[in-house]
Amino acid sequence: MKRIVRLRTALPALALALLVSGCTTPPRMLQGPVPSAPQEQPEEVVPRLTPRMAAAAESLTRMAALQDRLYRVAAPLLINNAELCKDKARSLLGFTAKNRHSYPGEYNEAAHVAFGMDEHLQVTGVLAGSGAAQAGLRRGDRLMTAGAKPLPSGANASTLAGGVFGPLLAANPSLPMGVERDGREKNLTIPVTRACGFGIELGNADNINSYADGTRVMVTRGMIGFTQNDDELAYLLAKGMAHNLLGHAAAQRNTGTITSIVDNLAAVKPDTSMLIGSGGIKAMPSDLDVAADRLAVYLVARAGYSIDGIAPFWKRLAATHPGTVLNGYVANHPATAARVAAIEKTVAEVKAKPGSRKSVTP
Repeated sequence: MKRIVRLRTALPALALALLVSGCTTPPRMLQGPVPSAPQEQPEEVVPRLTPRMAAAAESLTRMAALQDRLYRVAAPLLINNAELCKDKARSLLGFTAKNRHSYPGEYNEAAHVAFGMDEHLQVTGVLAGSGAAQAGLRRGDRLMTAGAKPLPSGANASTLAGGVFGPLLAANPSLPMGVERDGREKNLTIPVTRACGFGIELGNADNINSYADGTRVMVTRGMIGFTQNDDELAYLLAKGMAHNLLGHAAAQRNTGTITSIVDNLAAVKPDTSMLIGSGGIKAMPSDLDVAADRLAVYLVARAGYSIDGIAPFWKRLAATHPGTVLNGYVANHPATAARVAAIEKTVAEVKAKPGSRKSVTP
């Protein structure tokens, strides 16, 4: 079982105890009555982790680590910029949850056998600084009730849970929740957090790109690998948020195309044929890109990240993966020179403003 122990260590975002399933022993054929015969108990059988399942578990481990980093870096961008997000801000609890049915095919079984995920939703990520974090919600907690109402389980649990949480969040400043932790029930009261209401998604592909469809920001696995630190990842997330706030996908009539790409790349095993060429995405005009870059500098500053490396990051990206790489970021955002000039001007502008950078406004 050494392999399972190693996987448990590698995936903190999921509950990792192995489930034990029971199987019923076939009835014995008895010759005549046998008084006081002891009743046989079903044998407990540990499900076998096959090599294929172990490989799927390894993939989920790597995905969870990348998604966890995205959430961690995104947290101050989402929470500290609620004021600038205006009508795009939402009341959030500040956690994500999944069950085994969140993963298809062999990944479903891998999540079940190797990581203990079952029919119940369990917490896979907690947004730092959110009400969920303040209340002590932990990764691996199984979600049982919300506002004294039982939470759904099974294949459609994620969708159905939204119908429970939505009305409760709209009417209450905090939400009583019942969770199961280490086999024991625990009651928590989670304050609602005001934050930018954008989904933060991992793109399971190696192209160097990031996408913003109006409601979500996605960064690909390849782009995360290109970033050298959390500040650079924050620049990407802030730029995507800025495009969403300014409605650029809709303005370019790119919403449907980008949404389909985000939906595809969010899958555990996406169809990479959609990444041939530009994928149908229209290149962003210089004026729209510059506007998003200017706003992104403020989003980064308010989140507490360094703004000094923003222009150098985009220069390095353009030099390393130029616009001739058709499924890359620079092909979709070709006006590097104009963008860098606007960024440098805005960085100087932010530095010249009095007071804390976390309260600056455009």
